[in-house]
Amino acid sequence: MEGPTLQRVKQLMPCDAAPATPVGDLAAGDLEGAPAGSLPGLLPAGLAAELIAFRRDLHMHPELGNREFRTTAAIRARLEKAGLRPRTLPAGTGLICDIGRPRAGAERRPALAFRADLDALPIPDTKTVPYRSTVPGAAHACGHDVHTTVVLGTGLVLAALDREGLLPHPVRLVFQPAEEILPGGALKAIEGGALEGVGRIVAVHCDPKVEVGRLGLRTGAITSACDKLEVALDGPGGHTARPHLSTDMVTAAARVATDVPALLARRVDTRAGLAVTWGRLETGHAANVIPQRAELSGTVRCLDIDAWRDAPDLVHAAVDEVAALHRAKSQITYIRGVPPVVNDQETAALLGRAMTARRGAEAVEDTEQSLGGEDFSWYLEHVPGAMARLGVRPVGDTSRRDLHCGDFDVDEGAIRVGVELFTAAALLDRALL
Repeated sequence: MEGPTLQRVKQLMPCDAAPATPVGDLAAGDLEGAPAGSLPGLLPAGLAAELIAFRRDLHMHPELGNREFRTTAAIRARLEKAGLRPRTLPAGTGLICDIGRPRAGAERRPALAFRADLDALPIPDTKTVPYRSTVPGAAHACGHDVHTTVVLGTGLVLAALDREGLLPHPVRLVFQPAEEILPGGALKAIEGGALEGVGRIVAVHCDPKVEVGRLGLRTGAITSACDKLEVALDGPGGHTARPHLSTDMVTAAARVATDVPALLARRVDTRAGLAVTWGRLETGHAANVIPQRAELSGTVRCLDIDAWRDAPDLVHAAVDEVAALHRAKSQITYIRGVPPVVNDQETAALLGRAMTARRGAEAVEDTEQSLGGEDFSWYLEHVPGAMARLGVRPVGDTSRRDLHCGDFDVDEGAIRVGVELFTAAALLDRALL
């Protein structure tokens, strides 16, 4: 059953998708008003094979956040081979690359940006495949190698379209470092000029729950905020025979652990999904000694971006209130993570139109809001944009291999799907701006 999000997206989509036309079969003037299914920008077979090899090379040589030097060099070399002029970001990893120029006499328009993330995770690769990671303790277990390859392939195809006069407006490729390191490498990319002259930005994220050839899409929030919370409680300790003469620290810590989440649930609209979940509580060393200190740490997750902005003050107040009730002094360290990714309606519709143009309306499905975090959200604090979930599960596969697991892998046919989705989006973008 279709939800209201998908129904709204399909209102902005063409009803039917005709067979696509290879690059070069349309003149530049024919793009305006052409049926969606006749769009150029398909991925040639030779380039498709090259991109799979490129992805496997990245998979074999994963690099952690802010150390993606080899990855950055490989992307730069391939873009330069295509006659493009990428610019490495100031920190030395990641790069941006512009493609296309305004046509003669045309008004200059903001660019459409395509974002990829470069870094791997600090976990071992447990798969038995020829392209298994060669770096101990590091693996592309979140699909960033696929994201990177899709944006690279998109750039190469769009560069070919630009040479033929078929690219209607400029686009930008953004390859950012350190998505896995809070608060995210997107902030460094933005500081390095990634969004200068950009009107909107799009991205995909691998989804092992979605079958290859399909796209998960929604408007509004598609991920959640995730912050880190550390609390230290202090007070005079003492003998367990005389708790009235000390701060009963174990009880104080236990009450903070249980009462703070309950208190927040009554101070925030429950639809915001603001939740504190503790992962660590440490205090005490002996059965008959009331300790002087307790420590708790956990996460603050939030579905709603406005509630996320208020979360630090709300959490501080709740912790202080409960701690004071038990005569404990509280010291709070609230570490900002990332806000939710909130998809712009028009940009989500653009991705829906693009996927329909390539594979038909049945290839687009509703997707739910994830409790995971994504630093793509920082771009959306500046320009409208959308992230979609790219299906990477092989047809008929029931293994349920998930993200952030050592055995994670993809159906590499998803690379073609992602490239052709993005090239269609670049050609259809004018219809929504």
